[in-house]
Amino acid sequence: MDGSLRLMCILAHPDDETLGTGGILAKYAAEGVVTSLICATRGERGWPGPENTNPGLQTLGEIRERELSRAARVLGIRQVHLLDYIDGDLDQADPGVVVPQIAALIRRVRPQVVVTFDPKGSYGHPDHIAICQYTHAALMLSADSCAPLDGDPHQVLKLYYMVETSEDYDLYLSLFGDISMVVDGIERCPMAWESWAVTTRVDTSAFRDVIWHAVSCHQTQIPTDPGLRSALATSRLWSTQSFFRAMSLVNNGRTLEDDLFAGIRNPVPRHTQTILHPPCQPVLQR
Repeated sequence: MDGSLRLMCILAHPDDETLGTGGILAKYAAEGVVTSLICATRGERGWPGPENTNPGLQTLGEIRERELSRAARVLGIRQVHLLDYIDGDLDQADPGVVVPQIAALIRRVRPQVVVTFDPKGSYGHPDHIAICQYTHAALMLSADSCAPLDGDPHQVLKLYYMVETSEDYDLYLSLFGDISMVVDGIERCPMAWESWAVTTRVDTSAFRDVIWHAVSCHQTQIPTDPGLRSALATSRLWSTQSFFRAMSLVNNGRTLEDDLFAGIRNPVPRHTQTILHPPCQPVLQR
């Protein structure tokens, strides 16, 4: 593997890569970072229109897969790995299957930085929560030299959650309207992070046009109302993207980062070395 920087986003649905991480994917791709995406579902249940016009699970999944492919090209994503789980059922997937799938892809791509949803799934979406949990497990499995996976073990250096503060949500909701869903009879709504908890803010203002182009690829999801387009053109949406540094082997502290690769591009001198997993030893039977 060469010494290039590599960023992987591990997300649940087509359009998560654009609406959630489009800014960083476009920015880092333009800088020459190798960007990749794992998308767990085809978004088969994501039909916002009247039910009598819904094309159905299979057809909608095929449409959204094509939309994802077009958006990925716009954002400069090098590799898109689409898993075969059903939208809305991801939390019911067998962890013994999905976690090794993700871990094997991590070993193959070997990213230094991984981005996923926060543990509450942004607004409580079960698929978002599930992919966060699977990502954590996959990072552990990828680094485990005893895991029954192809490829050499790989230890990711940094894990981030994409997060939104109340100010971020206010701006988003003012443009797109309410975001909520009913799960097990309980309405789940956006759960904002406190501003002090944000560890990283990345300036993506130079890529707002690229992001909007990618957003427009998701025709089944995004209204084409001229008023919305005009509002988006003059808003601050996607000018910055906020993250929580959930794990880092290369840096720490309360200083606000402006780069997901902080501590990797310019390593901080360390007095101790990271202890990697030792080679797997056979267990002797007596």
